[in-house]
Amino acid sequence: MSSISPAKQTTSDLNAVSDTAISVTENTIKQGATFAVRCHRVGNHPYTSMELCREVGSQILTKLKHKNLTVNLTEPNITLTVEVRDKDAYVYTETLQAPGGFPLGVQAKTVCLLSGGIDSPVACWLVMKRGSPTVPIYVDNAPFTDEAAKQKAIQTAKKLQEWSAGFINKIYIASNGENMKKIQQQAPARFTCLLCKRMMYRIAEQIAKQENAYGIVTGEAIGEQASQTIQNLHAIDEAAKLYPIHRPLLGFDKTETELLAKKIGTFEISTQKAKGCTAAPNQPATQALLTSVQEAEAKLNIAEMVHAAIKNTEVLSL
Repeated sequence: MSSISPAKQTTSDLNAVSDTAISVTENTIKQGATFAVRCHRVGNHPYTSMELCREVGSQILTKLKHKNLTVNLTEPNITLTVEVRDKDAYVYTETLQAPGGFPLGVQAKTVCLLSGGIDSPVACWLVMKRGSPTVPIYVDNAPFTDEAAKQKAIQTAKKLQEWSAGFINKIYIASNGENMKKIQQQAPARFTCLLCKRMMYRIAEQIAKQENAYGIVTGEAIGEQASQTIQNLHAIDEAAKLYPIHRPLLGFDKTETELLAKKIGTFEISTQKAKGCTAAPNQPATQALLTSVQEAEAKLNIAEMVHAAIKNTEVLSL
C-alpha cells in the first residue's frame, strides 16, 4: 500500500456526492482559501467526471459563500477528491503516505531473531513490508546479558505489532545461557560468538518448524560486527539445515538502518541502556573457516543443547 486517504463515504447520486463534498470542505477549509475538485469514476453514471467536478465545485461556492472561497486548479490550498465506484462514492482532502509493499499475509510466515538492538527489528519490519508475517524470537543469554536486554526485545516486538495488523501476538523467549557456559568451557574463545549464532539458528529452526514457517530472518549486515564478515556468515550459515536465512539488511550501513528504525518507531527502544553480552571474547575470529568452527563445535553435544533450549523456551503474549 503506497498511500491512505481517510474518506467520507456516500452514494454515487449527484446530490449525495455534492452534499458530502460540502460537509467535508466546510470542516477542513479555512476562510478565504482556494480549492480544486478532482473526480475519478469507475462504472456507469448519468454524468461524466468533468460534469461531476463542475457540479461539486459550483455547490461548494454557493453553499459555502460565507467562507469567500475561490477555485484554483493549479496551486489550491486544498484539493477535494471524489472517487466514484459504481454505486458508492468517497470524498477526501488528504492523502497519507504509507510504507508500500504487499498486504501482510500474502507471503508465507517467517520467524525473526529479535535481539532488541537497532538492526533486527528493522529486518523484521522489512520482511513484513513484503507481506510475510513474522514470529519474533529472543534468544536469552542470561546471565551473560541482563533483564533490560530482554525487555528491549519484548518492547520492540510490541512496536512491530503496531505494524502487523494482528499477526504478531507473541514472542518466544529461548533460554540459551547454559549453552553459552558450555561453549565458553569447551570451545576456543575466538569462536564463542560464531558458535552462539549457530546455536541461535538451530533454536530458530525448531521454532520455525512449530510455527509452520518458511525461513529465518536476522538483522545481520556485512561487516557490521566481527561475526558478520562474509567468511563468518559462511561459517554460521551451515548450521541452518532446514530453513534459509533471510538478511534484509545485508547491504545496509548503520545510518540507513537507523533512519528506518526511527521511521518505524523502534529506534528509541533499541537505544535504551542494556548490558552487552559479557560472553563475547576480546579477540573474536573475523575470518573463520567452516572446518575450524565445526572442529571446535564437535566437542559439544549440540542436539542436547538445542533440546534444552527449546524445553526451556517461554512464549509470551504481546
